[in-house]
Amino acid sequence: MQQSKDPRQLQDICRRVRRHIVEMITAAKSGHPGGSLSAVEILVTLYFDVMRHDPGNPKWEDRDRFILSKGHGCPVLYSVMAEAGYTPLDKLNTLRRLGSIYQGHPDVRFIPALEASTGSLGEGLSLGLGMALAARLDRRPTRVYVLLGDGESQEGQIWEAAMFGPYHKVDNLVAIVDYNKIQLDGFVKDIMDLEPLAEKWRAFGWHTLEIDGHDIAALQAAFAEAAATKGKPAAIIAHTVKGKGVSFMENNPKYHGVAPTNDEMVRALAEIG
Repeated sequence: MQQSKDPRQLQDICRRVRRHIVEMITAAKSGHPGGSLSAVEILVTLYFDVMRHDPGNPKWEDRDRFILSKGHGCPVLYSVMAEAGYTPLDKLNTLRRLGSIYQGHPDVRFIPALEASTGSLGEGLSLGLGMALAARLDRRPTRVYVLLGDGESQEGQIWEAAMFGPYHKVDNLVAIVDYNKIQLDGFVKDIMDLEPLAEKWRAFGWHTLEIDGHDIAALQAAFAEAAATKGKPAAIIAHTVKGKGVSFMENNPKYHGVAPTNDEMVRALAEIG
């Protein structure tokens, strides 16, 4: 993949992805718009600028891997993969329908190009560690990227994996926390506060960066710094806004798992442009 694209090019893709997310969840009448919209810039930057991958050869052995640990945010992954050429764009609005490849959580039985079936929260970082270690043993150039939710970052398995990575010097692994600060039942700080989050990752031995997760140039720089870091894995704390791009969804816990109405979809698409 070509590196360091103009962020304006990627912003155009982000707009299309946000439109897909709103349309497909509205059509399904269920889904998770807030945490899908918060991760758009992260996934677009990875798939269209950072990762080495080939939609024409999805099982290329030297490819980079992406794991959506917060599997309920799959509308963003499906939209990005469709835009990248892995899956059909014209079927996105079959999300959550019986028989659709676009299931309510990522499922490799329906989309073989996925790296893992996810959605049982807390497991993605462990999966990523296994893939990164396997690549190292096979002496392949593969890098592994795992997107974590902040709600799932309250789970113990995340922190077991966080101990394991630096101890084994898994420097081809990047954990990205979509830190939109809202989970299923409300604001993270009111349920089980993660702060001081960046300091925790540093204390566990990760090369840790804090950025604006909607700033594509900052994401490009962070992924480049992570790739240049040797001897330890990298963690990127991406400060994001739940429901980014749609004013009435932004920072609103209601839209963690509530689909827009048809009228709300029209308003949302007008704002996205």
